[in-house]
Amino acid sequence: MGSTGTVLRELRGAQKSAKGVSLYSRYVNRPAGRVLAAGAYRAGLTPNQVTLISALFTYGAVVSVALVEPSWTLAVLVYAALAVGFAFDSADGQLARLTGRGGPDGEWLDHVVDCGKLLLVHTAVLISFYRFGELPSEAWLLLPLGFQLAAVVTFCAGLLREHLGKAAASARGPSWAAAPAAPVSRVRAVALLPADYGVFCLVFLLLGAPGAFRAGYAVLAVVHTLFLAAFLAKWFRELKALRAG
Repeated sequence: MGSTGTVLRELRGAQKSAKGVSLYSRYVNRPAGRVLAAGAYRAGLTPNQVTLISALFTYGAVVSVALVEPSWTLAVLVYAALAVGFAFDSADGQLARLTGRGGPDGEWLDHVVDCGKLLLVHTAVLISFYRFGELPSEAWLLLPLGFQLAAVVTFCAGLLREHLGKAAASARGPSWAAAPAAPVSRVRAVALLPADYGVFCLVFLLLGAPGAFRAGYAVLAVVHTLFLAAFLAKWFRELKALRAG
């Protein structure tokens, strides 16, 4: 087992493409995940164990949002747990690529945890609104449901786009499957920031000020809905082009 520095260098060489990744994931979450992956490697953990650690941090934070009255202390703890959970979510894939121990079971587990996270985090906000929020109107209870719909459809549609695109490219032969990737766009990386889960986690730092939290959460809900519309149109065009080509 090599030194931590050696492991980190190997992990840097095993990174996924930065295409379609926001600045937060590229410069904050992935590097943090790389450090956690190196620690997990030296501790002898498997990628699936790292996925479960990610789930513990994330789901613990989500349960706290639902059950504990909002405060500034809760805000800091929830954000920290969500951010660490997200970093471990990056670490499991990096560890799998480093060790070659990834497989369909690990990918399945990772997606199940991610899907549960998206469902539960907005459910927790809904419960918090109902239990602790002095809402201007009961219509605010519909906001987490709408945000949840946008988040889950984006997640599922993105996965389908990836897998269907790979299947179509593979069916057309090596020349399609090995097509050169488009260059990474810094403008796109900045534009994707509002849709990044790591940026979404930042809104929980406002839990100590319920009105500010509702406003920030509402803004992100609108932004994610707009991104969903744009992503769906883009992915549909791309898949249609694969069929036509």
